[in-house]
Amino acid sequence: MTAQEAGNKGLRDNDQLEFAVSNGMAIITHDRVDFEKLAKDYFALEKNHSGIIIAHRRRPQLIAERLIKILNRFTTDDMANQIVYI
Repeated sequence: MTAQEAGNKGLRDNDQLEFAVSNGMAIITHDRVDFEKLAKDYFALEKNHSGIIIAHRRRPQLIAERLIKILNRFTTDDMANQIVYI
């Protein structure tokens, strides 16, 4: 689901992550700096998230291929509180 499909386009990063958490979803982003900070904040507050996938800006097809590998490799439990870079 995209932010636009969820009706969340334009929300702040922490609100995007909270939406993902409340729906048990990992989040994929290009915004490495802000989401690494959010992950550190969650850790410090002992809050859980369902995973953060940080994608370097590449061709969409390459991102999709790497994302599929991650989704086939990790379970929901494996992704909990993890940051994965693709």
